[in-house]
Amino acid sequence: MTSPAVRMTGVVKTYPGVRALDEVDFEVRAGEVMGLVGENGAGKSTLLKILAGAVLPDAGSTELSGEPVRITDPRVSKANGIAVIHQELTLAPDLSVAENILVAAEPTRFGMLDKAEMTRRSTAALAELGVAIDPWAEVGTLSLARQQLVEIARALAAKARIVVMDEPTSALTEDEVDLLLDVVRRLRDSGVSVVYVSHRMREVFAVCDRVTVLRDGRHNGVLAVAETDSDALVTRMVGREITRLYGERSDAARDEVVLEVRGLRSGPRVHDVSFSVRAGEIVGLAGLVGSGRTETAKAVFGAARFDGEIRLRGAAVSFRHPRQAVRAGVGYLSEDRALSGLFLDKSVGGNISVTVPEQVAPGGWFRAGRERRLGERFRADLRIACPDVSSITGALSGGNQQKVALAKWLAVNPTVLLLDEPTRGVDIGAKAEIYRIIRGLAAEGVAIVLISSELTEVLGMSDRIVVLHEGRSVGELDAASATEETVVALATGVTTASAG
Repeated sequence: MTSPAVRMTGVVKTYPGVRALDEVDFEVRAGEVMGLVGENGAGKSTLLKILAGAVLPDAGSTELSGEPVRITDPRVSKANGIAVIHQELTLAPDLSVAENILVAAEPTRFGMLDKAEMTRRSTAALAELGVAIDPWAEVGTLSLARQQLVEIARALAAKARIVVMDEPTSALTEDEVDLLLDVVRRLRDSGVSVVYVSHRMREVFAVCDRVTVLRDGRHNGVLAVAETDSDALVTRMVGREITRLYGERSDAARDEVVLEVRGLRSGPRVHDVSFSVRAGEIVGLAGLVGSGRTETAKAVFGAARFDGEIRLRGAAVSFRHPRQAVRAGVGYLSEDRALSGLFLDKSVGGNISVTVPEQVAPGGWFRAGRERRLGERFRADLRIACPDVSSITGALSGGNQQKVALAKWLAVNPTVLLLDEPTRGVDIGAKAEIYRIIRGLAAEGVAIVLISSELTEVLGMSDRIVVLHEGRSVGELDAASATEETVVALATGVTTASAG
């Protein structure tokens, strides 16, 4: 019997107070796509770091094609044909595609770069993926999906036989996801072993042959994709059954229109957007990356200049700064919690209270007790997993960080909540919790605008869906009867007539 491309046995890794990996076994066959799934904190990242040579295990062994190997640093990992494609790409944006693909291995002739050979090699690596990209285009000018393809091509040019992809589609459109999945299949068919890490069940079932499940740092089974389903897989991941992930639509929506946007124009991407949201209603904003969804939310929140009309409970408003929007009861959960949503080096309580300084520092005098009580209330309500609200936010899992980001906006008691990619980068269990919170807010009468690149999320959570195409609202759909096909048709400009 042929030895697996990778076999890790009895891997143990302990950090102060945490056993990240507890006797974990993991193997990948040659020419297979092995899914690696589990909640945040399950040990996936630690296992991948050990395979990449970024972390040394406390115990355990690794074999590559049946031969024992000790991966002591990233150079050893790369020398053994292992390439890791991280969520945060490691390309040099100011260099060309060819220069990135052949970094540290540029061919020379008479002591000079051999550009003809660089063109040939980089084009050949891209051709293996079935894509054609100008080898001398500057990487920073490419879409994120094409940048990921360049990173994969770099792995192939370096003769990688084991490619690890860590949440590769977290910022891609549906069309770009499909392109990447086709590339993964092509890699598999060429004999490359792929480790595919994702929280998105659709992708796992679309491209993986088998799936390894980790839970609480322990191996919790290997399942053949053809012999299981998403419910069984999720149950293994979280240790409990999650029924109806998105929850039940309710008739919480009231007649009162809380937010009305008409003819909105903002910056180079928003040209003519109109929609309304009633109290207790969840309205999804769907569209491709670049369609103007985030820019629309920022304009409503006062974080971008705009022309057009915005009404809040019937009264015209023109927020010129987010502070004005917050005072009026509008909250905005940004799409990047690390960059603009949270202070990761600050405490949980400090992050939650940042939007309501008057509550924790009346008269300009900071009251630690008030901050603690406010934080503890939301820690309990949102089930934020941390010892107490003095915990540093950056030490929490992605799902719990997202709950903290939500809590800081709930503290302002919003009447309108703009949610931009509210579950990006969080696991299935945390998603279910965040959906529960969103449903609860709608039931209390909060008007919610939901932006998501996951069409299933938009369809599952929304009451109505407003679709944007190239900065214009081109259709409105009843989410209960809408399909992915009808949304995509509007989002890509195939149809432009209002529907529903």
